[in-house]
Amino acid sequence: MAEAAILRPKELKTNDRGGGAKTTPLVTRKCGSTSMINGITAFDPGASIGLHKHNCEESVMILDGEAIAEINGVQHRLAANDTTWIPANVPHRFINASDSQPMRIFWIYASIDATRTMLATGEERAIDAEHGHSGGAA
Repeated sequence: MAEAAILRPKELKTNDRGGGAKTTPLVTRKCGSTSMINGITAFDPGASIGLHKHNCEESVMILDGEAIAEINGVQHRLAANDTTWIPANVPHRFINASDSQPMRIFWIYASIDATRTMLATGEERAIDAEHGHSGGAA
């Protein structure tokens, strides 16, 4: 049986994803999770992540700032504590709606084997692999 974990984002490695986005993985295989992963992504003013989809459900909560969630071609303005639920294979992305303030999101994937497929290129990568915690994910 796995041990419980206390995760302190300020003590964990943050990965620069480029384009003004930085991700801190929290619950991953590294801490013993077998069914879900989550973390925090910070966006510089005006930053965004390209349009993509996942092989599982995802939920995102806005922690700080103002965001635009583009989901299946529709843009939604979000503020702190607003939360999305996105089914598998639905194209989406998050954009920092501010040109002067940072924005942070808390994300949860419903599978330890979550993948991200970038729509512009078709490239698919395991979320865990992106964060340097690959444990055999496809």
